[in-house]
Amino acid sequence: MKSVYKPLLLASVLATVVFGAFSQTPGAGPAGMMGQGGPMNDGMGHPGMGPMNPARMQARMERRQAALKAALKLTPAQEGAWATFTAAMKPPADLKGKRPDFAELAKLPTPERIDRMKALHAQHSVDLTAAMDKRGEAAKVFYAVLTPEQQKVFDSATARQYGPAGRMGGLRDGKGPAQPKP
Repeated sequence: MKSVYKPLLLASVLATVVFGAFSQTPGAGPAGMMGQGGPMNDGMGHPGMGPMNPARMQARMERRQAALKAALKLTPAQEGAWATFTAAMKPPADLKGKRPDFAELAKLPTPERIDRMKALHAQHSVDLTAAMDKRGEAAKVFYAVLTPEQQKVFDSATARQYGPAGRMGGLRDGKGPAQPKP
């Protein structure tokens, strides 16, 4: 009879050890939270990608805009609309002030922390919607001054942000939307 209970006891002990190991917190304080750094985290919630580099992101955006401008073959009359469009596409200068203070949130009791996070999320949604509206209107105004041929190039260049692969530029196997030809 002892042999029947031995595997059951062993399984119970093993399950307790495994459950205890998985229930450990990843670290003390906000450093263990997603998006707060750590050995396999870049501070943005993307493991292994390295820290965000605003200068590199800005340079990439400028290269993409220069390629689009060259592909569109803008006339001098369209240059003003292009300048307005590219200015509206720039990200907000102060992104740091938009992030919650995780140290302050950690000090709050759970119900207050939940309410504070809901309020921060609601404000972020309002800010995001306003930025999307601003960019959308700028794109519509710019699109209206383009010729039909330029509109096709613009459509092709901007459509790659959507679809199955999202903002990654189309499908990975080369079947994504056609790129504009310079």
